[in-house]
Amino acid sequence: MTGIRLTAPAPGWAIDADVVVVGSGVAGLTTALRCAAAGLDTVVVTKARLDDGSTRWAQGGIAAALGEGDTPEQHLDDTLVAGAGLCDEEAVRVLVTEGPDAVRRLITTGATFDTTDSGDIALTREGGHHRRRIAHAGGDATGAEISRALVEAVRSAALHTIENALVLDLLTDAEGRTAGVSLHVMGEGQHDGVGAVRAPSVVLATGGMGQVFSATTNPSVSTGDGVALALRAGAEVSDLEFVQFHPTVLFLGADSEGQQPLVSEAVRGEGAHLVDAAGTRFMLGQHELAELAPRDIVAKAITRQMHEHGTEHMYLDARHFGARMWEQRFPTILAACRAHGIDPVTEPIPVAPAAHYASGGIRTDLRGRTTVPGLYACGEVACTGVHGANRLASNSLLEGLVFAERIAADIAEARPPRREPAEAASEGGDAPVPLLAPETRTAIQRTMTRGAGVLRSAASLATAAEELEALHRSAAADADAADPKDAVPGVDAWEVTNLLLVSRVLVAAAREREETRGCHWREDRPDRDDEHWRRHLVVRIAPDRTPVVDRTETAAFPPVRPAD
Repeated sequence: MTGIRLTAPAPGWAIDADVVVVGSGVAGLTTALRCAAAGLDTVVVTKARLDDGSTRWAQGGIAAALGEGDTPEQHLDDTLVAGAGLCDEEAVRVLVTEGPDAVRRLITTGATFDTTDSGDIALTREGGHHRRRIAHAGGDATGAEISRALVEAVRSAALHTIENALVLDLLTDAEGRTAGVSLHVMGEGQHDGVGAVRAPSVVLATGGMGQVFSATTNPSVSTGDGVALALRAGAEVSDLEFVQFHPTVLFLGADSEGQQPLVSEAVRGEGAHLVDAAGTRFMLGQHELAELAPRDIVAKAITRQMHEHGTEHMYLDARHFGARMWEQRFPTILAACRAHGIDPVTEPIPVAPAAHYASGGIRTDLRGRTTVPGLYACGEVACTGVHGANRLASNSLLEGLVFAERIAADIAEARPPRREPAEAASEGGDAPVPLLAPETRTAIQRTMTRGAGVLRSAASLATAAEELEALHRSAAADADAADPKDAVPGVDAWEVTNLLLVSRVLVAAAREREETRGCHWREDRPDRDDEHWRRHLVVRIAPDRTPVVDRTETAAFPPVRPAD
């Protein structure tokens, strides 16, 4: 344990459970439903409403070997190629072999996928896939349909849910084992203010951390809260430097910040072309799959074209689809484009890369267990080893499904006893983390975008590290001042403090990895170096709050705990 925790009031209320699941996307709700079905008293905590997580924004679909002629082995091969030498093959094999049945169980839960005229599940292709294996719903509203079905199932099962609640820190017993979480309910929930859910098993399914960058496809709630909590609790994270920038995000202007509209890879899967202002396709000859190359390759190609042409975006041309196909296959994207004054039926769509998905996260084993006993992680917040250096398109929803079921099975088998949380004062007596002022958020995002975005270098990362450390030192100095001007504890201050911690760790890892691999693109180190860097970077936070970066001996992950 680090003894590090956020500055927050002591919990004023508490409830007890066997399991608390933090997050309400596909990973969190699937875990909760399976735990409840096993007879475990399960509580779901979510930052907004049950259906407000990242899952509902997923457009393209869910990948699984469901089509005629496709096999898990082919799905495995495509995943390993996209992961650029850093996928854990055993984890990928679990994903692709258990995936098809997990999707079928999702259908029995109530999710409805698009079908062909013959009644089979309609499948499309996306970047990096050599087969049509992407199941979709509502044309381009797959995430929304999955979220709807799971939320409906959770409500039908009458699970205990706490909405509008930001999780703060892990509670542990005197031996350092998980004993629950502290959280703050934001006025509209069942409780008011800071409280606790006491449970011996905690599952973090809090989604991504795209909000560390100025422009992202992630919703505003994706502030890295789960990764930050895990780091403060002493857990290890891995591969955090591998942030996937989605190649085709609707370009709304150079100064546009916050969540940006995504133009799904499935649009390219159905035949759209990437072109420059003159209408010339530039992916031809760059990769055998052209526009359907893995995302890191497409994002780099677009960025290169932008630099060469001195422009801020490229174009995605799908005018040849015609109005009917746009309206039936991609109604969500069509509406988003038209809302911003662009009609893809008659004109190319301006696109540019934006932060999209964290391929790394809290390090877990194949049962979702982290390096802290009793703490699990699932979905985008976790690093199972499936994604390696670059996530294969539409593997994320599948990962959430498959590993959620494995986590629930592990907890149901172990059924650990409930534990009494230790008093915070007895956990080392360290001072709580000084909170940053909410207005610091923009400074962090701009620092990360300039220094650790699509293109990185030793110089840009060093500058980013200096700027982030200055914010860190300033908050600490103010806390120690005779007349401190600490930020008032609250959601905005807690979020920005989490963003700073996650940003510092991400930059520390990116500085350490002196090569280009997957979605980590170092301008000053343009080549992939398997001899020295086909390794994972494992990061933890020392008690003095500095990131400690270790490189693994091989491409394999070490066990999460010595006994494993």
